[in-house]
Amino acid sequence: MSRAEMDKLGWDSCDVILVTGDAYIDHPSFGMALVGRLLESQGFRVGIISQPDWLSAEPFRALGKPNLYFGITAGNMDSMVNRYTSDRKIRSDDAYTPNGEPNKRPDRAVTVYSQRAREAYPGVNVVIGSIEASLRRIAHYDYWSDKVRRSVLPDSKADILIFGNAERALVDLTHRVAAGEPISSIRDLRGTAFMVPPGWKPTPEWTEANSTRVDTPGKVDAHPDPYEMKMKNTEGCKTSEDASSAAPAAPVEAPVKVIKIMSREERREAEREVRNKTVVRLPSYDVIKDDPVLYAHASRVFHLESNPGNARAMVQAHGERDVWLNPPPLPLAMDEMDGVYDMNYARAPHPVYGKARIPAWEMIRFSVNIMRGCFGGCTFCSITEHEGRIIQSRSEPSILREIELIRDKVKGFTGTISDLGGPTANMYRLACKDKRIEESCRRLSCVYPSICSNLGTDHSKLIQLYRKARAIPGIKKILVSSGLRYDLAVRSPEYVKELVSHHVGGLLKIAPEHSEDGPLSKMMKPGMGAYDKFKELFEKYSKEAGKEQYLIPYFIAAHPGTTDEDMLNLALWLKKNNFRLDQVQTFMPTPMALATTMYHTRKNPLRKVSEDSEVVETVRTGKIRKLHKAFLRYHDPDNWEILREGLQRMGRSDLIGSGEHHLVPRHAAPSRAVIAAEHRRETPGPNQLAKKFGQNKPRPGAAVQRTPTARTTTNRSAVAARPARKGTTVTSKGGRK
Repeated sequence: MSRAEMDKLGWDSCDVILVTGDAYIDHPSFGMALVGRLLESQGFRVGIISQPDWLSAEPFRALGKPNLYFGITAGNMDSMVNRYTSDRKIRSDDAYTPNGEPNKRPDRAVTVYSQRAREAYPGVNVVIGSIEASLRRIAHYDYWSDKVRRSVLPDSKADILIFGNAERALVDLTHRVAAGEPISSIRDLRGTAFMVPPGWKPTPEWTEANSTRVDTPGKVDAHPDPYEMKMKNTEGCKTSEDASSAAPAAPVEAPVKVIKIMSREERREAEREVRNKTVVRLPSYDVIKDDPVLYAHASRVFHLESNPGNARAMVQAHGERDVWLNPPPLPLAMDEMDGVYDMNYARAPHPVYGKARIPAWEMIRFSVNIMRGCFGGCTFCSITEHEGRIIQSRSEPSILREIELIRDKVKGFTGTISDLGGPTANMYRLACKDKRIEESCRRLSCVYPSICSNLGTDHSKLIQLYRKARAIPGIKKILVSSGLRYDLAVRSPEYVKELVSHHVGGLLKIAPEHSEDGPLSKMMKPGMGAYDKFKELFEKYSKEAGKEQYLIPYFIAAHPGTTDEDMLNLALWLKKNNFRLDQVQTFMPTPMALATTMYHTRKNPLRKVSEDSEVVETVRTGKIRKLHKAFLRYHDPDNWEILREGLQRMGRSDLIGSGEHHLVPRHAAPSRAVIAAEHRRETPGPNQLAKKFGQNKPRPGAAVQRTPTARTTTNRSAVAARPARKGTTVTSKGGRK
């Protein structure tokens, strides 16, 4: 990270310099550490510039000019998601910065960092990657500017973009550049995108499937009619020129065409060869920026080309040039995953930060990532677009070795592994039962609208992993803190029992997201029936284990497809089940997600898109978004006024009152701010406050009893809750990882 460190290592220059918007923490959960150690293992000298001051090019000269390229990333999060709330307000902290200090990275950091790197060293190669670049690789709707923006490639002026699981492409690219191959000629790596002239093709035999119009996914060749009767040869009707000859000339027989009957495997191979030489042309940026229907169509086509087993290349025009996207990278094999996670990480922040507290590091320092990817396909989530829907799992020995490393090397370890999971806690080593089916499948989700019959749901390998992890000497507790896919878990009651009996620290996070079918169908989430089944098993096995444990369900407010009535019904469900939510945030449209397409276009890309196709109800105005958020915190006095107005407008005044069946009281109540202000006054005592707010007079000398203040956070994409007794508000520290 410094010239002094380079001198100590005897380096006169770096081969690759990585620029990141995060603090540098040498741990495999942080992208820069993983990439840096991977390139180091290949023999390259790697420098890291962490959170540079982007107001000038000078910080980008700190380590000199890289021999091969600058590798640019915004960090572990999209910089706009990192800096802004769902209400477009600047966040007050940054979990990836020392002491949580905000404003240490620019908006759209990949573009800004790339431009500064070019300014520092004109002509230097620039490679961009990570989640921000990955999710902005084509034209996309940008929530913060409320417009469709170009691909990050032309804006950043980068030479190449690496998306998804980048290990293979990164290693190949670096070795080829080191061997002297111009980066502009490297065009055959899966998982890469780059700018090309119009009409460019890798080789002449490539064909283009035009998908620039609604519902025209490509050329459809006319099939021959097997019943068509046409004479193929008429030469036999002619007679000899010798008029004196009475005998007609012998007819000339038409050549017989031999038809080869192809086997299924041969037909699949032929189709694969055609697909591998086909590029799908998406509607251009100049068209979709002003045409919501074509934007929705492009989004649908893009997501249907996401399976690396059958995905085709794609191209999209941006002015006078095209953005070319090669097919997604193939998933890493288990031994490759082990190699990535078994590298020699220091498992600590860089010493330059001293004793500064980095919140993201505090959260994951004692956790172990066991897999990548997610086949859930939730429309509001970006995991599938970035990591893919095919699960990539580490081997059992590799995971157990990391637990032992944490025990032996990480300072402050007390015997508890805080999480053994990943994007989803219980998808470890789950896969399609047939590899050929997996490679040909074009479903967006393996579990919606129901769990695919070809999906293996056996949790036995995960159960075995849990048991072996618990048996490691010095390990007192293994917790599972990642979100659980409960519709899968109920397929394996033995797994639920193992989890509940040994790996729940009192609270377990799951994500129903909503109670109503309308929004659930737009999220591609299961109904509440699966939640009820899991809750029944959870409570049964908690009781058998003699433990008092609670579920923390998450819900999303103002998701596309959600009406006011849907949010009201969810609030009534919460009240009926005695849930009082603590952490709340409305839906945030992130680049390239299917739910973002619904938000922007009011079209449903999960189905065929046309001018008159399904219209998705979308909450866009600030007042209605606040109302939907307020429904999730119906118990908060600060929300009662907006809820009363909303209920009256909806014709549901019957829910206003002080009875058991009412949602909010009829009369105004003092807000938390008013109560706090009154408590700060020196003159009024407990008796006066009780009289002022209509409370029962307390005993002499007793403090006024009031509901504990609930905390509302703005850095979550969902809400957390736990069961509460009447008259109390529960504050939970749960949150999405």
